[in-house]
Amino acid sequence: MIKLDNISYRYRAGLEALSGVSAQIPEGIHLLLGENGAGKTTLLHVISGLLFSNSGSCRIDGIDMKERLPEGLAKVFFLADNVDFPQYTINKFASVHSPFYSKFNRELFEENLREFGLTGNEKFRSLSLGNKRKSLLAYSLALCTEVLLLDEPANGLDIGSKQILRRMIARCAGNFGTVIISTHTVNDLEYLFDGVLMLKRGKLILSESMCDIQRSMNFVTASIPPVESVFCIPNLGSFRCIVPSDETVESEIDLVLLYLAMQSKESDKVLNLLNSQEK
Repeated sequence: MIKLDNISYRYRAGLEALSGVSAQIPEGIHLLLGENGAGKTTLLHVISGLLFSNSGSCRIDGIDMKERLPEGLAKVFFLADNVDFPQYTINKFASVHSPFYSKFNRELFEENLREFGLTGNEKFRSLSLGNKRKSLLAYSLALCTEVLLLDEPANGLDIGSKQILRRMIARCAGNFGTVIISTHTVNDLEYLFDGVLMLKRGKLILSESMCDIQRSMNFVTASIPPVESVFCIPNLGSFRCIVPSDETVESEIDLVLLYLAMQSKESDKVLNLLNSQEK
């Protein structure tokens, strides 16, 4: 369990990247959304203990990540979008780095590499951006930490590799307590998520389980906007709309539409819809 309690973070230039962020993030795979500069990467750095919030606290299983205790740091791994490892190969890196993570699964690591068509002995300098990313993902998913943080994990991957990654995350998810995936391309990993977190200008504007979202609202396509709709956008001669839940019909969650709604002036209507339903 990750507990964020009134997290705020300001950079030296005075820019407030996070403001009063509070949430309890349970086990499962969670999607982290927000516009560029919303504070997503900063939040992942705070959760991992790489940045210290100016106020508030982040605790993982009760351990304050500001204290950077070995037992806390061993619970979490953060794979950033632009990480650059110093070792020549991912196998060499694993031999040096994995002893800090007691649940590291060597067999799973090798299986992940095989699925990506890699051996682990390829020199990083000779690898394409996509294959570097595959190496790092294969390793990250084999660490089996209580918390795994992935920033744009599908960046640089081709279509086939994105499908492999989706299957790999689904297969490995049972080895983790909580996985948080920050991405702008939600369709790459759709159907994986148990919950969604959304930031806007440093504030957490949404923290909901997919079950509660589905229970509260439907996502429909209509020739004209339904009277009861709380948000609509044009869509190739029709409209994509969010309407109150109909217990007789269960629709698939449209994460892009939900994101656009929460970033719009109609966000209060969407939140009222979520809050009006019995949880």
